[in-house]
Amino acid sequence: MSNKPIFVATHPRACSTAFERVFMTQRDTLQCVHEPFGDAFYFGPERLSDRYEEDHKARAESGFENSTYKTIFDNIMKENEEVCIPYSAGRQVNASSSRTSPTTCPPPDGKPASIAPSLMQVKRGVGTNGSNPLTDIANGTNGTNGTNGSSTNGVAENSPPYPYATEAEPGNPTVVPTDILNKFHFAFLIRHPKHSIPSYWRCTIPPLDAITGFYNFMPSEAGYDEQRRLFDYLRSCGQIGPKLAGQDGEQKSGNVDICVIDADDLLDNPSAILEQFCKSVGIEYSPSMLNWDNEEDHVQAKEAFEKWKGFHEDAINSTELKPRTHKKAEKSDEQLFAEWTEKYGEEAAKIIQQTVADNVKDYEHMKQFAIKV
Repeated sequence: MSNKPIFVATHPRACSTAFERVFMTQRDTLQCVHEPFGDAFYFGPERLSDRYEEDHKARAESGFENSTYKTIFDNIMKENEEVCIPYSAGRQVNASSSRTSPTTCPPPDGKPASIAPSLMQVKRGVGTNGSNPLTDIANGTNGTNGTNGSSTNGVAENSPPYPYATEAEPGNPTVVPTDILNKFHFAFLIRHPKHSIPSYWRCTIPPLDAITGFYNFMPSEAGYDEQRRLFDYLRSCGQIGPKLAGQDGEQKSGNVDICVIDADDLLDNPSAILEQFCKSVGIEYSPSMLNWDNEEDHVQAKEAFEKWKGFHEDAINSTELKPRTHKKAEKSDEQLFAEWTEKYGEEAAKIIQQTVADNVKDYEHMKQFAIKV
């Protein structure tokens, strides 16, 4: 356990919004920051995704056209300072669901990473005069230009901003300096791609695409490779581990457990899984976390999830997280393909099948570390 803000890194359609709703019930002690990094990843001058590359109108109308990785960390620090009854002087759950991190911190498609231009000055300032990278960000001393968060360091006008003309950190698969990554307590949420990929596909076709604004399926957005690379990097540099959350044994003071939750385990036994998660990250567990059937919680969730319309309706309309009455029945590959074909057509089923196959190894790698109860 550590005293750092908690960063829950996941991939799309991993039940992460339901997970976030659990901790949104604890607003007197925790501040949830919903999917912050997607703003810069898709729309800003440091964007890594090419989904909206040719659609300047969509980027402008998003309201995030000027969002950089620096402005996002600025906002996280602001939220952190405004927690009135914090755990450890401003503890927050940075519940990164769907299109946030890790898919938005490591570049997609296995591209090599270099540091986001707006964070370069922060990196150079570390270690001089007692500089704290998150404090530097909050103070605006990162060398960005003007008040709109646009950067003068490595981003060309009217051209795709990535790859950046910036340096990389050896081994770091993200666009965020290690000195900033070190300020967070990381945990991970996963789900088998045979469940997440078809769910993501459904969000990119009619009728949901008209709400989500995602009009085509992009296999590169699956997120498993990026999640695994971040996970392995944090293990290799000792930021997480060696102890596994939910297993017996002592962890050195200040160290962070390897904390991985499988969404299907969570859905089957939410109270036991969440109790182990809370124990690992240093949050007091309460069964009341699992129920949010009141007006105040519903209003908060609707406001928080507004920016990614169409992706969170189930979680918005939910009232609690209770165990599934029956575990999800295992289906053969043939049965799954037939099911996808019936729902989406044969060509779509082939794409889903291939995307699932491409991501299974990364999921299975993460699964071996998952909390067991």
